[in-house]
Order: sequence, then C-alpha cells, then structure tokens
Amino acid sequence: MTYCTKQDLIDRFSERELIQLTDRTNTPASVIDDTVVGRALGDAEGLANGYIGKKYTLPLATVPDMLTKLVADIARFYLHGEGVEKDSPIRTNYTDAVAFLVNVSRGLVQLTDATSGDTPPAAGGGQVQISAPDKIFSRDSLKVF
Repeated sequence: MTYCTKQDLIDRFSERELIQLTDRTNTPASVIDDTVVGRALGDAEGLANGYIGKKYTLPLATVPDMLTKLVADIARFYLHGEGVEKDSPIRTNYTDAVAFLVNVSRGLVQLTDATSGDTPPAAGGGQVQISAPDKIFSRDSLKVF
C-alpha cells in the first residue's frame, strides 16, 4: 500500500510546483512527469519503511494521515534536490519528518494503530506491589532501651 500519491502532492503543494520540479523535457515546463514523481515517492516511502518497520508490521493495513504528510514532505524535498536552501521550510519539514520517523523507530511516538485506524490502547495500569524482608526492629524488641 502506498503512503502518498501524486494527487496528495498536488493537493498539498500545488500542481504548478510539481510541474516545475518534474518536467525536465519541455521548455517552459508544462506537465507533471509521473516517472520523476514516482521515483521521489518510492524513495520517500522506502525511507519511511526503514524506520517504521522496526515497530510495525509491513505493509500497513491502513495508512495514518500523519504518515501521508511525512512521506509527502520527504518526497517534496527529494524533488527539489540540491536546490533547497538551508533555512527553507522545505528542508525544515524534511528534517522534522525524518526526526519523527526516528522517534517512531525508537518507540518514543506511535503512529495510529495500523490495523484498525485507532490509536493503540494505553498501557494497562495495575497495582503497585512491594516486597521487603521481615522487620528486624519493632516496639517490643526496642522496649529495653
């Protein structure tokens, strides 16, 4: 199952931007090159799978909306390539997406449950149990002092 589609990229970043980033044959750029988009999306999904595969069984049954956004931001960064400036929002979104995926792989954050679309249940709360040795001193043993 794919996490992000060409239409997701169009909806998030505009058709005009995708045309400018992908059409490498026409001057001026006039069409979205599906091969270029597909390569960027495949690379972005591969990166995401590398991280989330440590905590989730792949392929995911359903794709959480958060994962679609993360893969879209990564694919957009890949499409821009070397042209991304250091302080650009595109680079910031990319680094934030990768940092989020790293935290998923470490178990610090969770995607929504991949099988039902719901958030995973909270950890069960039990009772606290204490184990200690028998008392050595008591009121009766200390009365002589």
